[in-house]
Amino acid sequence: MLLKNHPFAVEAFFDYSIVLTFAIPKAQLAALIPPCLELDTLHDQYGFIAVAMVQTKHLRPKGFPKFMGNDFFLVGYRIFVRYTNRAGKRLRGLYILKSETDKKKMEWLGNFFTHYNYTTAAIKQTKSGNMQTIASPDFKVSLDLAAENVPLPAGSPFADWKEARRFAGPLPFTFQYNAATKKVLIVEGMRENWTPSPLQVMDQQFSFLAPYNNAVLANAFIINNIPYQWKKGKLETWQ
Repeated sequence: MLLKNHPFAVEAFFDYSIVLTFAIPKAQLAALIPPCLELDTLHDQYGFIAVAMVQTKHLRPKGFPKFMGNDFFLVGYRIFVRYTNRAGKRLRGLYILKSETDKKKMEWLGNFFTHYNYTTAAIKQTKSGNMQTIASPDFKVSLDLAAENVPLPAGSPFADWKEARRFAGPLPFTFQYNAATKKVLIVEGMRENWTPSPLQVMDQQFSFLAPYNNAVLANAFIINNIPYQWKKGKLETWQ
């Protein structure tokens, strides 16, 4: 269905974006991605699943006035991957496993125009002083927004925050693959003022990650107030 292939550009404003990235032995992730992609790994040992939680405002087709947009909370589970395109250029990006939203309208629109596998969840956000909690029936994250000199999470495979930043996202591209047609869908994202800050995670549980008993929280970042847009999707034949 062509309408699912990002048929037009989209723009939004991110009030904030929080990304938690989990390191998982690469052998556990290889079966989750299509053959056209390869895992983006650290030391050829770990692959990474990122959970992005984003509060969007005025999400709409590019060029439409803001009042026609919608505000949604989005949660995306993505694997860091690489893809070599027909021109031989290696692109670094994300492969979407699953997406959640707080509104049924976004689930319907997201699944009509994308392959991001949206479901609607009862997502609740609460703040108490410097603490923020984001929770649904399937996950819970507690954050200290005021913590300074945040250390890397215990057990992180990264040597420092500079190395960790490489797996913070968002990356320029997302990829989807249609095995029947051997077509790769490439969607390019564009953003402004993207300077993530390390974030102190006090507690986290994600039922989606339960099958990966070796998953380790590797980094966590937050960024605020970002204009963002997605270009119209591009299709190309793989092999």
